[in-house]
Amino acid sequence: MSFKNLLIADDGAIRTITINRPDKLNALNQQTIAELHQAFAAARADDAVRVIVLAGSGPKAFIAGADIAELDTATAVQMRDFSRAGQDMMRLVETLGKPVIARIQGFALGGGMELAMACTLRIASDKARMGQPEINLGLLPGFGGTQRLVRLCGRGAALELCLLGAPIKAPRAYELGLVQRVVEADQLDETVASVASQLAASAPHALRGILDAIIIGGDAPLEVGLSYETQAFGLCSASEDKAEGTRAFLEKRKPEFKGR
Repeated sequence: MSFKNLLIADDGAIRTITINRPDKLNALNQQTIAELHQAFAAARADDAVRVIVLAGSGPKAFIAGADIAELDTATAVQMRDFSRAGQDMMRLVETLGKPVIARIQGFALGGGMELAMACTLRIASDKARMGQPEINLGLLPGFGGTQRLVRLCGRGAALELCLLGAPIKAPRAYELGLVQRVVEADQLDETVASVASQLAASAPHALRGILDAIIIGGDAPLEVGLSYETQAFGLCSASEDKAEGTRAFLEKRKPEFKGR
């Protein structure tokens, strides 16, 4: 695949998707959103890819938000369609069935924070800054920020971040549960690579089952969520990976999962 605004790199079962607009602080415009949708759909369909790392190029920003220059001249209908396109892409990321790690090294604002929240795990540099500043533009988050913030951090934090519009530092984001880990800037790549490698070595069917049960089942009534868990548990039990995992445990060795 060839993209204008993305860089794609594979390292074994780990695929890194990098938004490559450093001059715009990796801001999300229509083309970038469309390319991200295509890139994640391709990663989902590729059995060789087990984990995806999402990054932004340059030291200043993961994604600084939407491309304001593009929004400035957009009509109400165009803004609605832009919101829908962003939400569709982020929902694809959220329900991909494969872990997606957001590598957050600088600003993750507006649409950048919304995309980070759609990822499975968020690992941030201690220099990162996150926020939903849309209210300062006379807008509100349009890519799912209000909804995912409530689910991740609770109503109080969602109201604070969206109403005040001020970015927060990485330690505060960790306190709120917005990111899972905060590390020193020079340890970010090593930490992301370590987590990605651990996930890539895990059983893909089990990963998919966990993601579906928590992300999809977790938004449903308890009975529905329990049903997701039971179905995934049963399917995993029929896999070769389950047999390998139990055998390796009994033989006191590391399992080698094949995704079968």
